[in-house]
Amino acid sequence: MKKFLIFFIILPLILLTAFIKNSTKRIDDQMYVTKEEIRILKKDYERNKLEYDYLSSAEKLLEFHRLYFDDELIRKDINQISLLKRVNNDLHIERLKISVDK
Repeated sequence: MKKFLIFFIILPLILLTAFIKNSTKRIDDQMYVTKEEIRILKKDYERNKLEYDYLSSAEKLLEFHRLYFDDELIRKDINQISLLKRVNNDLHIERLKISVDK
């Protein structure tokens, strides 16, 4: 009788331990996958930020303008820019709507 009592006390403890161990392993795997995704995204972010900072500096833009677009680019007034839309095979010209957010 005593052996059965000990067996019925130990059996739930073993099952509970196995359940907790599996749950912990699953959470650990999810954490690893999430950390890897974050690492990849950080790498992409740093590369894109470097590219943006390098290409968007005023000096670089002026240098690219002189190198590649010597006399091809002209300054245009923003009010002269229009939108060309196709609606049912008809072309419509609309004025560009500019909103100033402050």
